[in-house]
Amino acid sequence: MSVPRYWREEVPRYRLLGKECTGCGAKFFPARPVCTECGSTEFKDHKLAEVGEVVTWTVIRNPPPGFEKYKPYVVALIELEDGMRLLSQVVDVDPDEVQTGMSVEAVFRRVKEDGKTGIIQYGYKFRPVVE
Repeated sequence: MSVPRYWREEVPRYRLLGKECTGCGAKFFPARPVCTECGSTEFKDHKLAEVGEVVTWTVIRNPPPGFEKYKPYVVALIELEDGMRLLSQVVDVDPDEVQTGMSVEAVFRRVKEDGKTGIIQYGYKFRPVVE
């Protein structure tokens, strides 16, 4: 990912900030230029909930190039308390302990490094809620 593109997208990625269509109220994350429900191009910011639960997940054991050092890792479909769904890595848990319905919360973490001298990318991940 290029540095300018990364910087343009950092606020939504850092703050879990989506968009809500002002025409019909549909919510999107990540943002899109046109509402898929009504065709409107007018949106306002929508702060996503930071707590949710695992709907389904998979363990990545053969990662794509650039992510080899993180294996194995869990990627899950998470339904947030506000009904939005998103894909995210689940951290701070053994892959064998992840289960459907597990409560998770958003955390800010390092996502990737572009080599030893490249940009370090940060963003959201989720971890189990400690009760």
